[in-house]
Amino acid sequence: MEAQICGLKTEYLISGNGDIPVVLLHGWGSSFEVYKGVMAALGDRCKFYAVNFPGCGGSEIMPEPWDISGYCDFVLEFLKAVGVHSEKAVFIGHSHGGRVILALAGKGLIKPQKIVLIDSAGIVAEKTKKQKRRAKNFKRIKKLLSLPGIRNFSGGLLNAARRHYGSADYNAAPLVLRSTMVSLVNTDLRDIICNIKCPTLLIWGENDTDTPLSSANVIKEKISDCGLCVIKGTGHFSFCEKPYEAHAILRAFIK
Repeated sequence: MEAQICGLKTEYLISGNGDIPVVLLHGWGSSFEVYKGVMAALGDRCKFYAVNFPGCGGSEIMPEPWDISGYCDFVLEFLKAVGVHSEKAVFIGHSHGGRVILALAGKGLIKPQKIVLIDSAGIVAEKTKKQKRRAKNFKRIKKLLSLPGIRNFSGGLLNAARRHYGSADYNAAPLVLRSTMVSLVNTDLRDIICNIKCPTLLIWGENDTDTPLSSANVIKEKISDCGLCVIKGTGHFSFCEKPYEAHAILRAFIK
């Protein structure tokens, strides 16, 4: 299905035969396809409303970079378009989708029945010495290649440096999404998530290196009604790596 959301052609899906409305928000560079297993496992009790963020799946990319507020506005407009009232719904977000839910709920823009965050982004972890060194090296190279007399001829070298020092997600993204990603990964929501009062469940991969378990511990500490389930031996896509375990946890929480 398609709708115009924030002026963009947007792909979305409604699935399930249950009475509990559940909003699904996917991670960076992914799509709602990642939730197929969840929708199949809980379709008897839930009605799912899944949307693809701009530039993902069949959704049109935005013309200018967004910050977290742009994604909040996008989700709010989507909820209005499909007729979902946030106070009656459960919100599930993986990675970037979790970050958007944290921002929405932390700012009081939604007041869900329950929240599920899976390997969620939104907490800026302390950089390792290696990460700090790589960032410093890239800044030095960028500054050098931007000097007058050099910058008109250094575009290829600068792009090569971005490919070398940037993450796989960053290098795979179009320019507008690269700028968006830089804004998002530097957005730390820990100061507002204490405003979240609804029951919140964290599902986390034990070996997640993209959003480490330390981030889950920060969120758990900040939200008063919050529990944490760690799935052993999994990484950033814990709910896909051990789906039966993740689905059992979700069924126990969403009743």
